[in-house]
Amino acid sequence: METMTAQSQGEKRIGEEHARELWVSLASLLRSYTAAYGLNGDTQAAVELSEGKILVRCGERWLSLGREGDAVQTRTHLGEMSRMRWNEEGELETEAGGRVPMDLQAEEWSRELVG
Repeated sequence: METMTAQSQGEKRIGEEHARELWVSLASLLRSYTAAYGLNGDTQAAVELSEGKILVRCGERWLSLGREGDAVQTRTHLGEMSRMRWNEEGELETEAGGRVPMDLQAEEWSRELVG
């Protein structure tokens, strides 16, 4: 696994290999949570994964995630956009400075799409 690189501001960032592993884990969490939320309904979500994009579709609703290094940009069917960044603990940090564990964020997105 790559070592973390220091930014000019002294922040520690994760390396590309670590970011790639977190990316695949995020897609897996989205598959699991959307499947769980779809158990009691007649709607199922489709999760598509590529090197730089995750697309989750459920009926008319969708969530598009793009990754560049440790940065994750989100777009939704409602036109909402946000930008997050993985920290060295594997949490997602928002632009406002909030931190959320990746599994909780994936669960929230899944609930919004399928639930």
